[in-house]
Amino acid sequence: MKAAKEIWKPETLKELRKSRYRVLPVREEMRKNLMAKLKTGEPLFQDIVGYESTVIPQLENAVLAGHDMIFLGERGQAKSRLIRNLTRLLDREIPIIKGCEINDNPFAPICKSCREKTLEQGDSLEIEWITSERRYAEKLATPDVTIADLIGEVDPIKVAEGKYLSDEHVIHFGMIPRVNRGILSINELPDLAEKVQVGLFNIMQERDIQIKGFSIRLVLDVLIVASANPEDYTNRGRIITPLKDRYSSQIRTHYPVAPAIESKIVEQERRRFEDDGYAVVMPPFMQEIVTQITFLARQSAEVSQHSGVSVRMSISNTECMLSNAEKRAIRLGEKEVSPRISDLPAIISSTAGKLELESFSEDGREDKLIRHLINEAVRQTFDKYFDVGSLAGVVAAFHEGATAIVSDSLPSEEYLRQFSGISDLLARAESFRPQCGPAVLASIVEFILEGLYLHNRVHKEQLGAQVRYKG
Repeated sequence: MKAAKEIWKPETLKELRKSRYRVLPVREEMRKNLMAKLKTGEPLFQDIVGYESTVIPQLENAVLAGHDMIFLGERGQAKSRLIRNLTRLLDREIPIIKGCEINDNPFAPICKSCREKTLEQGDSLEIEWITSERRYAEKLATPDVTIADLIGEVDPIKVAEGKYLSDEHVIHFGMIPRVNRGILSINELPDLAEKVQVGLFNIMQERDIQIKGFSIRLVLDVLIVASANPEDYTNRGRIITPLKDRYSSQIRTHYPVAPAIESKIVEQERRRFEDDGYAVVMPPFMQEIVTQITFLARQSAEVSQHSGVSVRMSISNTECMLSNAEKRAIRLGEKEVSPRISDLPAIISSTAGKLELESFSEDGREDKLIRHLINEAVRQTFDKYFDVGSLAGVVAAFHEGATAIVSDSLPSEEYLRQFSGISDLLARAESFRPQCGPAVLASIVEFILEGLYLHNRVHKEQLGAQVRYKG
């Protein structure tokens, strides 16, 4: 099979002129590519879920208007992903003067080195092509970030080599000039020191740069995008008002508006490993319970809503719950992995690190809150699928002396043997999800029993690592 023929690209300024290539400002380039996507109906970001009618339309408006923009939202609301995905609106490749530190436009160089090179070499000036990934830079704002990091400073090595301080060649460019003709992202913008925020004023408006006494007008072509927590992005927070005024579009992100959307995000984002001989079957109600725990935490007065409750909690909890179920399958020699209610205690460790309580808590309060959230999520999900009154036959069997032992280490086949005498329970479980395997059937049985317990229809007692349900 023949290799694909490489597309020819101009390698000199003369060839670039002959090709009639037109250099577009970065905002115009992004606008052009967005318009093409809108015309064809192509989704803007295929891996962003839940923002189709809220955040994405605002982002499209900002790009079409050529605005610098800031995304406001609590943690875990895909702000960084949205910003990184903006590179999809850049051209796949653009030409620059070969070796230029600031991606100079071959037709209109702005740095002294490239201007001199253009005068010397004329049409034979060498061109190189850079990809969209090289036109994006990201900086996490911290109090120790300096003007030199973002804009530049005098390079002492160049001075030591014999260059004069008055020579523009001694300048070491910072991150912003180096992403010229591209996109710069500043995460957690209010964490920048005030003097650094002041240093961004002219960059975002007049494009003037002053470096250690040098007064240079570099007409930089940079789209500056930022993210921040809404509480910090206020006059009372850590943001300077004139800088706030320079962001033309302010886009508010949010958590998923419905558990079904959060479940879709979890399914997309949870970590997966290579097939190792075990079939993972996630009962829908178990995924709903996990996402409902997160939704309840976002509504709890005991949880700090200022910090937010990230979608990462649902993702981590799902992974931890599946790991506990997988561990059981490995130890018992089962090939089907299906999580049960008795696997839910395993998520306490993955939940605790994702919640911040409103006030200082005594030992055990956090665990108590998490267990309460789990119980409430199970109860609400149970009510979605079952009417307690319709399970009267199951309740009657327990009041007549039936008992049931469940555990996260009990074989699935043991469930079928144990509950064979409670015909109504197995019948309801099998009708809930027909033709399912033993592992899923065991999960459904536990779900029904726990729902009845939470509605005070049966009693539950702890027997070491096992739980017994009785009348």
